[in-house]
Amino acid sequence: MNNTDALHDIKPPLVIAGGWEWFWPAAAALAVLAILFIAWRFWKKSQLAAPAEPPVPAHIRAREALQRALEIISQPKSFCILVSDTIRLYLEERFRFHAPERTTEEFLRELAATDLLTPGQKESLGRFLESCDLVKFAKYEPGENELRELHSLALRLVEETEPAENPNEGAGAGAEPESAASRQT
Repeated sequence: MNNTDALHDIKPPLVIAGGWEWFWPAAAALAVLAILFIAWRFWKKSQLAAPAEPPVPAHIRAREALQRALEIISQPKSFCILVSDTIRLYLEERFRFHAPERTTEEFLRELAATDLLTPGQKESLGRFLESCDLVKFAKYEPGENELRELHSLALRLVEETEPAENPNEGAGAGAEPESAASRQT
């Protein structure tokens, strides 16, 4: 046996962990989290600070839809569907009266029991909806003059029932629905 085989070189010193090797990665992670949190808060604050655009009042939307309906007056069924749906949706938004889900008969029967419209307006609305139903369901083909009359009935109903402008508020924004009878006095 050779004596030189039994000898080995000196081993380098062992590195003993001091417990601080986690510090820099943890500090970097916390810094990234802090930056992300500050950016999120800034974004959230800017979203809240942006003024929300006020909703367009129901009577203005109804007038715009009725104006668009004139573009398809040459198609009686589509025209009547658009005009009657516009009026039903307007009445629902304006008076919180659920018109679109009901048949014309149900709608008119329930409307008769309210004071949302004047008797003349109720009668005019009944004629309007029944005429639209003839076109929509009975395949009646009215002339352009009849369709323009239906359009003017719808537009007149919107004009007569739109909320009165309050100088303290926007054009009807936030105004509570009032009955047509109380505005007529």
